[in-house]
Amino acid sequence: MVKVTVCGAAGGIGQPLSLILKQSSKISHLSLYDIVNTPGVAADLSHINTQSKVTGHVGNDQLKDAIIGSDVVVIPAGVPRKPGMTRDDLFKINASIVRDLATAAAKYAPKAFMCIISNPVNSTVPIVAEVFKKYNVYDPRRIFGVTTLDIVRASTFIGELIGAEPSTVACKVVGGHSGHTILPLISQVPGYPKLTQDQLEKVTHRIQFGGDEVVKAKNGAGSATLSMAYAGARFALNLIDAAFYGKQIVECTYVQLDSDKQGAQDTRRIIGNELQYFSVPVALGPNGVESILPVGALSPFEQGLFSKAVTELKGNIAKGTNFVAESKL
Repeated sequence: MVKVTVCGAAGGIGQPLSLILKQSSKISHLSLYDIVNTPGVAADLSHINTQSKVTGHVGNDQLKDAIIGSDVVVIPAGVPRKPGMTRDDLFKINASIVRDLATAAAKYAPKAFMCIISNPVNSTVPIVAEVFKKYNVYDPRRIFGVTTLDIVRASTFIGELIGAEPSTVACKVVGGHSGHTILPLISQVPGYPKLTQDQLEKVTHRIQFGGDEVVKAKNGAGSATLSMAYAGARFALNLIDAAFYGKQIVECTYVQLDSDKQGAQDTRRIIGNELQYFSVPVALGPNGVESILPVGALSPFEQGLFSKAVTELKGNIAKGTNFVAESKL
């Protein structure tokens, strides 16, 4: 019996994400929370002939009921990016939303696996961690930044270039979840030698800034909601399979590196000791992060990407940590 709560379930990511989760036979209770419209979304999804019970909860008064006893909490809540808006601009709005949802989770589902989608992920994951620390329920192995869309994009864009079926292209994407902090390790992909330096640089940039491509195409009508819902559901379902059904699954995800200090040593040899958080390949299991796996060999081009990412990530992480320190909880 697995209870999953989606916080932000009536939004552009939350609705399709909840639709995908409703199709899973591994979920017994799908709890949907948002500040508006969740009863309607829940009623609609409840007509789908799969086993999970669906409940809708709206507003702060019903947040406790939505989240209490959850095994997995997925947070896509917040405002979407608009043209000209950076993930940094989003911080001012989304930080408070994530902080308040994390507070409810710390109180009512302290052992839940937390899957953070709300941008900017580089900062919102530290916010969740700091809130859990304040409530003395922090376990770094159970808090994840969902960077899966970067992996999905890498598979698609690289597959197009090398003439491979995208679903068969496995490309690690490490670092963070915005712009230059997104580090696709294309040199480790079979077929990589087919790419020219120009192709390599262009596909790397496209993976890093794929979100901008969607924001521009939607022309003010939103950001990457459908692909993000797909990626978020993939991560949540893989986590459920690994944590509750004994499957051995590896996913790249943005975690606190102290969740496996020994496993993180390989990553720290590359990035140093200043960063607390980094997206790395993680073996998932009953404890969440069972182990952090090596990043692997880097090409000279990729080594250059790392040095640029570390400085930016350091500031992103500090922004999230400081936000909670300055908040009254």
